[in-house]
Amino acid sequence: MTTTEEARAAVLGATRPEDVFGPAGIDDATRRAARRTFRRIAFLVHPDRAGEATAFARLEQLYRDWQAVAAPAATAGPVVITGRVDSYVVDELIAQGSVASVYRGGGVVLKIARRSASNPLLDGERRAYRALGEMLRDQEWLRPYYPRLVDVAALGDPSGPPRQVNVFAELTGFVTLAQVRRAFPEGLDGRDWAWMYRRLLRAVAGAHLAGVVHGAIVADNVLIQPDEHGVVLAGWSFATPVGRPLPALTKSGQYPPEALAGRPVDGKADIHQLHTLMLDLLAPTEDAQRAYARLCRQDNPRMRPTAAALLEEYDELIGRLYGPRHFRPFTVPTTAV
Repeated sequence: MTTTEEARAAVLGATRPEDVFGPAGIDDATRRAARRTFRRIAFLVHPDRAGEATAFARLEQLYRDWQAVAAPAATAGPVVITGRVDSYVVDELIAQGSVASVYRGGGVVLKIARRSASNPLLDGERRAYRALGEMLRDQEWLRPYYPRLVDVAALGDPSGPPRQVNVFAELTGFVTLAQVRRAFPEGLDGRDWAWMYRRLLRAVAGAHLAGVVHGAIVADNVLIQPDEHGVVLAGWSFATPVGRPLPALTKSGQYPPEALAGRPVDGKADIHQLHTLMLDLLAPTEDAQRAYARLCRQDNPRMRPTAAALLEEYDELIGRLYGPRHFRPFTVPTTAV
């Protein structure tokens, strides 16, 4: 934006601070970039130049909101977060969600609540991991399908209460299904989707065995390791125990009627989301698998199968379609990562 009119339209049309200043970050470079953006736009929409104060006042409010979402003011040295187990130096921003910002931190990943109002969601994620941990004592073979929570912490914030931080072991060689979707805009071959889905279905079945509804099975929360066909179900901030309403709804998700109505949910809500994701990723020509997915997305949760029941049913389907299973190499172009 180079003119007063363009700057004014951008500011007044913004629905959240990130629309103007970009993702909020804890690092010095991100904060300096936001400050430069504020100064540049402030010059363009200042009342002395624009003739009225509406856009300038809105810009100031957006910048205050952005600072509140971002980390505490930058310091001369690195930002260090101390948990119950260890201390971590905050490094590169690697993901930005509606609930938290995710950073590398020297062999770990730091998931930091963007606002203190999001603390209950990170608390809920911790409870979900405790339930998964109990389940994994008897189902050790499912452990590779979930991130490993290694520590918890809180980050002081001068604008309000401390923000919760969940610390995870770092995964290497993984990409998200959102990146896969960008790499294959024409949709996935059903044979490639088959190994991803079978592993993801196990992760979902394990969650339900633990009494947990994930609540946000979307492309950004599913990680795959293309070379070794690994799958990890991440992003448990929206999780809830079976029989309770979801604590919140992610903007990037499509939800079944019971979740949208705020009613208690069970694993059938995850089944609806999982097969919405399946329809989004599969190529349009994959008629048989797409028909299977639509049957699993029915509005009435009683008409949807359980994840455990689908494990055998899907194997029968892909056996009919493709014959005996064999390893099929899969590569995601580096331009999509």
